[in-house]
Amino acid sequence: MKNGGYVLKNNTIRAKKGITFYNLILENYENKDKVRDVAICKLNGKYYELTEVIKEDGDIELIGFGTEFGIKIYTRTLQFIFIKVALELFPQAKITIEHAISKAVYGEVHKEIPLNEDDIAKIKIRMQEIINKDIPINSIITSKEEAIEIFKGYEMDDKIKLLKYYNIKNVHLYELEGRYDYFYGPMAYSTGVIRTFNVFNYESGFILQRPLRKKLYELPKFREQKSLTKIFIETQRWLTILGIEDVGTLNEKVVNNELRNVIMVSEGLHEKKITNIADTIFEKKDVKIILIAGPSSSGKTTFANRLSIQLRVNGLIPIPLSLDNYFVNRIDTPKDENGDYDYESIDALDLKLLNENLEKLMTDQEVEIPIYNFKTGEKEWNDYKVKLPENGVLILEGIHGLNPKLISNELNKNVFKIYISALTQLNIDNHNRISTTDVRKVRRIVRDSLSRGYGAEDTLKMWKSIKNGEKNNIFVYQEQAEVVFNSTLVYELGVLKPYALKELNKITEESPVYSEAIRLKAFLSFFKTIDIEEVPKNSLLREFIGGSSFYEY
Repeated sequence: MKNGGYVLKNNTIRAKKGITFYNLILENYENKDKVRDVAICKLNGKYYELTEVIKEDGDIELIGFGTEFGIKIYTRTLQFIFIKVALELFPQAKITIEHAISKAVYGEVHKEIPLNEDDIAKIKIRMQEIINKDIPINSIITSKEEAIEIFKGYEMDDKIKLLKYYNIKNVHLYELEGRYDYFYGPMAYSTGVIRTFNVFNYESGFILQRPLRKKLYELPKFREQKSLTKIFIETQRWLTILGIEDVGTLNEKVVNNELRNVIMVSEGLHEKKITNIADTIFEKKDVKIILIAGPSSSGKTTFANRLSIQLRVNGLIPIPLSLDNYFVNRIDTPKDENGDYDYESIDALDLKLLNENLEKLMTDQEVEIPIYNFKTGEKEWNDYKVKLPENGVLILEGIHGLNPKLISNELNKNVFKIYISALTQLNIDNHNRISTTDVRKVRRIVRDSLSRGYGAEDTLKMWKSIKNGEKNNIFVYQEQAEVVFNSTLVYELGVLKPYALKELNKITEESPVYSEAIRLKAFLSFFKTIDIEEVPKNSLLREFIGGSSFYEY
């Protein structure tokens, strides 16, 4: 005990009303560097920035930058420093933070003379100066009207539109040496928390690197992901075609009843891409097995059905097989390190039965395919039989479609591999990107509640296991695919919003995922609601909201 009896144990200290979390940490730790290790504080299930004043009793948990939540705060703080410096050096420029790549962030500095190596060197030097000075980052609450006036002065139309359609009275801004900005999510208390970083030219923009959360003083090796980079460029072109730059622009079209054309063109872009993939497969002539892989809630099933239609147009006869139907019975599902069912493991699939079925199909035999009942957790045999016809091609879709353990080496002949994911390129505004993980998480919450008997709380509790499964079984193989399909639809979050909110609102304060539910609800609040009736029956989005022309649930 120290300082008047306030308990210090591990990373927990007793709350003291009336002072900031920052000052309380200073009171309890002689080493000031300890404060530098704290990203955010948690009190009674809620998160607080270090600059906030403590208003209630309880035990405060200190959360470091080496956590998943902490490294997001680190990244956001690093981005703020970059943006502040880039606009300081190039006042007329527009900075866009666009997407994640290889544990880093890709963005662009739009200015009259394209960004070059000398510009990057100046930015990096100035960023390091600001970090070394350990400058406080001030948290400011202002009215929406005042915030809009600030961004009018900066000529940031993206933030003006976002706030215009955002149903709030007050806005949480951050200030660094006179530069104000809005960020979706908490910020570190000062620039000095940044241990290491790097900035370098990449494509037409820059890469902003941060350390891994378990090695805060080291930068990981940057690994190019050419397939993903190519698809992000393609998606940016799609947004240009649609005339949508960010969430504010999308909301503007919703309010002005200009959305129908956006939906039709979005769906048309999907259809054209699927047609091109079908043409590529047809031209290869020797393809007999198509493997479709992607992380959870990518829309693999609907994609497989739509691809089947285009293959038929080319004279092929597709036989779709969902790997989901080859789950072992729930009671036989392997468990993770916490003793929970690990549905994301490839060993959750009955690989023996799958390969037996495939071998028979490839030798013109008829096979009875199981149907997996997600509500009972068991295979069902409903006399569903399949035989591969002449000019036939098998389509296997599932999260493990690219895993080399999936099918035997003998069956790997004549395979065409496709990777699919919801790689959103739509951002909240120029400085706040939308995580592709968040899009898939919302999709899964809605689908699980409608078709699999799980509430949002169950889905969020499973998400760590889902992420681990994706990391170990999907992302490591994505660059092996011959084609990448981006399943995101620019308008989808407006459609998913009411369904997701209904489920998220059921999560109570006592739940371990309550804070995540609050975060997702805040995220969804950016979007204007879009009527489900606007979504075509063959849309990939119907896989999550129901009403698909391909199947019912």
